[in-house]
Amino acid sequence: MSLLRQKIEEEIRERGPIPFSRYMELCLYDPELGYYSRNAEQFGKAGDFYTSSDVHAVFGRLLARQFDEMWRVLGSPSRIELVELGPGRGLFAQDVLGWSEKKFPGFFHALRYMLMESSPALRERINETLAQHLGSGKAALATADLLDIGKTPTIFFANEFFDALPVEILSREGSLRVETRDGRLKESWAQPSPEELEFLDRYSVHPEGDERVEAPLAAQSYMDRMAASIDRGFLIAIDYGYTREEQLAGRHRGTLKALRQHSVSANPYEAPGEQDITADVNFTALAAAAEKHGMQTHQLVTQSQFLMGIGEANQFGDAFEECRLPQERAKVALQLKHLVTPAGMGESFQVLVVSKEIEKEKAAALAGLSFGRSSRGTNRGANGS
Repeated sequence: MSLLRQKIEEEIRERGPIPFSRYMELCLYDPELGYYSRNAEQFGKAGDFYTSSDVHAVFGRLLARQFDEMWRVLGSPSRIELVELGPGRGLFAQDVLGWSEKKFPGFFHALRYMLMESSPALRERINETLAQHLGSGKAALATADLLDIGKTPTIFFANEFFDALPVEILSREGSLRVETRDGRLKESWAQPSPEELEFLDRYSVHPEGDERVEAPLAAQSYMDRMAASIDRGFLIAIDYGYTREEQLAGRHRGTLKALRQHSVSANPYEAPGEQDITADVNFTALAAAAEKHGMQTHQLVTQSQFLMGIGEANQFGDAFEECRLPQERAKVALQLKHLVTPAGMGESFQVLVVSKEIEKEKAAALAGLSFGRSSRGTNRGANGS
């Protein structure tokens, strides 16, 4: 039996059945034994999943272009904070900082890049990846506690962050609990909390038949705190997810899954701490949490539309600039294809952009939100409209 499994069982013995969200929190974020704390090899080919920054540096380069445009929309302030949530090994930050220094010197000069990472193993990897920028003070590591950013204009960036936050799970039987019986982890059900029921009423659906529905209260709380902390600026969240409208149409119900070595399992109780556990993101709920604090949500777009919009102006010069040989161009074209086509990540990931204290028209005209604008009527709003 693994040490984490022992720790979970010990907590259940002391406290009784624990909410599924607590089980998921221990599996992913236990300081010593959790999935993200245990080691830093979960990403890329050898690990359990890819993120966009594992595919090619072009993802960071395109976002650097978008961040630079956001900085200019904010009036080119002398200081801007870029806060990345869950930065993994720091590869995306490395790409953004390197390309900004080369292509967008004004933005780079004003920029301070904050990496919010709580995993000791990943913080160690970030220290290696970004040694130069950390040493110069251009980048800094922070913990999961939100920063006091004060009046400095800020861009929050969350790529595949919200899907890994613990969720409550509800069925017609109640709110899911995890307990032990006969030496095994078992499920039981408890009375749902008022918060869980209110979440389903406002932003989700009530489960029917033998359905299960997630209530991502931790994600709501996170967005709530971020939106409250930002005085002026933007937030970009990229993740796989859905709107309430899609749930009402019968889709995206029971999206919890476990990932191990690029294969998907529906069993989150197998090998605690050795597999990733995720749930699709409720963009309707996230948008509402941001709007509560005076933020404006913009049209929800796919990752494909977002990246195509940014890359359109210079025909993806950020991707191909350093290619000298035809085979190099062919390789980059394949990597780019993986980021933007439906067969890759392009259509499965959605991009939510929210802004605060910025003219709505100026924010809506950002390159990432402008691809195929004439046919944009088919896109979905974050609140399902």
